Amino acid sequence: MHVAKRFFRKLLSGLQYVPRVIITDKLRSYSAAIAEVMPGVEYRQHKGLNNRAENSHQPTRVREKVMRRFKSAGQAQCFLSAFSIIASHFRPRRHLLKAERYRAEMKSRIATWAEISCVQLAA
Repeated sequence: MHVAKRFFRKLLSGLQYVPRVIITDKLRSYSAAIAEVMPGVEYRQHKGLNNRAENSHQPTRVREKVMRRFKSAGQAQCFLSAFSIIASHFRPRRHLLKAERYRAEMKSRIATWAEISCVQLAA
C-alpha cells in the first residue's frame, strides 16, 4: 500500500486540479491508497472502463513483448522515439480512403520505406 500511496501522490503532484473520478484495474492496494490520499474522489475499479488508456499503448506493449522487455528506461525511450513515427507511416487513415487509393498509398509507402532502409523488395 505504501508504494501505491507514493504513486498517487506523485501522479497528483503534476496536476493543476483534483480529479473527479479515478478508474484503475483491480489491484487491491489502489483502493486503500486512494481512500487515504484522495478521500473525496470517486473511485471505480473495472476491467473495461480504462480500455482507452490501455489500448493507446497496445502497439508498444506488443513490440516490447517481442523484444523480450526493455532493459532500461533509456532503451525504451530510444525505441519509442523512432517507433511512433515509423508505425504511423504504415497506418494511413484507412477510413478516409477508397480501397484503390489505399492500395496505391500503401504501395508508395512501402517503396519509400524500402528505399530508405536499403531493403530490396521481392519481385
